[in-house]
Formats: sequence, C-alpha cells, structure tokens
Amino acid sequence: MARIIVFGGHGKVALLLAPVLVARGDEVTAVIRDPAQADDVRAAGAVPAVFDMEREDRAAFAALIAGHDAVVWSAGAGGGDPARTHAVDFEAAVRSMDAARDAGLGRYVMVSYFGSSPEHGIPASDPFHAYAEAKAAADEYLRATGLDWTVLAPSRLTLSEATGRIDVTADVSGEVSRADVALVVAETLRQPATIRRTIRFNDGDRPIAEALAG
Repeated sequence: MARIIVFGGHGKVALLLAPVLVARGDEVTAVIRDPAQADDVRAAGAVPAVFDMEREDRAAFAALIAGHDAVVWSAGAGGGDPARTHAVDFEAAVRSMDAARDAGLGRYVMVSYFGSSPEHGIPASDPFHAYAEAKAAADEYLRATGLDWTVLAPSRLTLSEATGRIDVTADVSGEVSRADVALVVAETLRQPATIRRTIRFNDGDRPIAEALAG
C-alpha cells in the first residue's frame, strides 16, 4: 500500500486514476481548489484536500505532501491567461517539487504532453505558446531536482475506453485515451524501471506494463 497525492485531483485523468490506485490498495489524496469538487473526488475513492496551489507557499506544499509516498502532478491552468498558465503549470509545479524534497519524499510523476521540450517550436503568436513554455520549463526543472522523477508525455487525449496498450517508440504524436493515461500513471508508480525517464506514448499494441518495462 502506498499513499499517493495527486495535484489536479478533479481533472479527467485524475478522476480515472484514483479508482485504479484505490482498487489495488493505495490511498489517494486528491488536491482540489474548489470545495464543490469534493464529492466527485470521494466518489472516485480519493480523499479531497482543498488547497490553493497558486497562492500557497513552499512550506504549505511541504506540509500537505508530508506523509505521502509519491506525488502525481496532473494539474494545469487549462489554457487561457498566460500569466495564470505560468503561475500554475510552472511556478506551482516547481513549488511542489521543492516541497517534495523538503518533505523527504522522493517519487514524483509529472503528467506532461508529447511535444514538451525547450525546442517545442510553438510560435509566440500561438495561444498554446504559454503552456508549451511553462511545461517545458517545469519538466526541465524536475529532471534537475534529484527526485525519483518520471515525465509522462502522452499524445492528444481522447475520451475513448482504455485498451491497456500503448506505443512508447513513436516519434510523432498521435492520440491516446485519458483512461489509458491513468493506467500508465498507475503502472509508472509501480515500476522502478520508469524512474528518471521521459516516456512519450500513443495508443499502441503493447501491454502497458510491458511497454514501460523497456
């Protein structure tokens, strides 16, 4: 049994992830901003924690994270305002990483996206630019922390049913269901072979556990 804290606990992936983790005996804390989301989180089997990631400082993050075995960062500003995107997708993410170290926690799984890279190639005129910049910087920061990190980089997300199979070898982004992303996160937390790896993936033919094993 592991205690997992999931930031962005009311997101589509997080609400699919919680029951998977709970079914195998883990305890899940789902971090949410809006108290009205608490019932949805409980229905998924997680314990809600209301927390304002944009405003709370590193010490508050560390207090929240303390006692857990792993962090899953699945939070995001959802696009729109570039300043808020930077505040959530980079600044708050970085505070959570620093706080994880402060709390003595080593395992950290970042849910990113397939094209995340300092060379993402998104022009400044594109509304997606602020997100691409924030995610690339957060991923790079995580890789330098010394945490037992994994960056998961799924391709375009769909609402299809889970297949339990992915492709981690593709060079070009395709698509993958959110349900399969949730299964990938769960298996990543189980497999030490995923530590300090960036794993880009699409829908595919290999069972998730086999694909992640390398």
